[in-house]
Amino acid sequence: MKYFSLILISLLFSCGNKEDILLPKSNVSIIKSVEDLSPVYIFFKTKGKDTLAEVNRKNSIISTNWIFNIDKRLPLKLVIPEVMKLQEKKRAEKAHKNEKAENYYSYADSVGKNLAFLPFTKVYYKIGKPNKGNFTFQFRKGNDFVLLGGSEVKKSELLKKFYSTKFEKFSKVVFCFDKNMSYQEYLQNKILLRQFISHQLDEVSEEFIF
Repeated sequence: MKYFSLILISLLFSCGNKEDILLPKSNVSIIKSVEDLSPVYIFFKTKGKDTLAEVNRKNSIISTNWIFNIDKRLPLKLVIPEVMKLQEKKRAEKAHKNEKAENYYSYADSVGKNLAFLPFTKVYYKIGKPNKGNFTFQFRKGNDFVLLGGSEVKKSELLKKFYSTKFEKFSKVVFCFDKNMSYQEYLQNKILLRQFISHQLDEVSEEFIF
């Protein structure tokens, strides 16, 4: 599967109407290529007035890196429960487990004109709000301001504000996202965090969907 990323682009953008996925876009590539991978698709579907998230992982192999190709129009409240199920399945696998296999979100780099990837293997999702006492980054739907430890901070000021904060009284840092925001907005916020927050916070993190 070494060269699968090249094939994946054509599948995502040239497939039939029933299998279209509109990928999120960003102007930066976190990771440009992944080898030894399998695809997972989460499609945007409608049934009457209802929006549905339809999962297809029939070609995914447990021992490989999983690439999650998710339609940007889907709300987080539909996407994350499906992602959680798939994460749990992969983590629970014993017979064919590969400790080096990662999970990645795919997106389109609008500047580099390439498919890009964002790792999230060590993210543990939870539905609801975190316990008091944690230092939280709270992202709200369609809002350019983040609640950082309870204070409103413009996204462009996150780095400056974060590193001027004293953490003695906080047990850990957690990230919260509005369940009604689109997957497109969520991924852009994730990429923002990846750019601005230190690597230490990225090792194992909790994300709450509220």
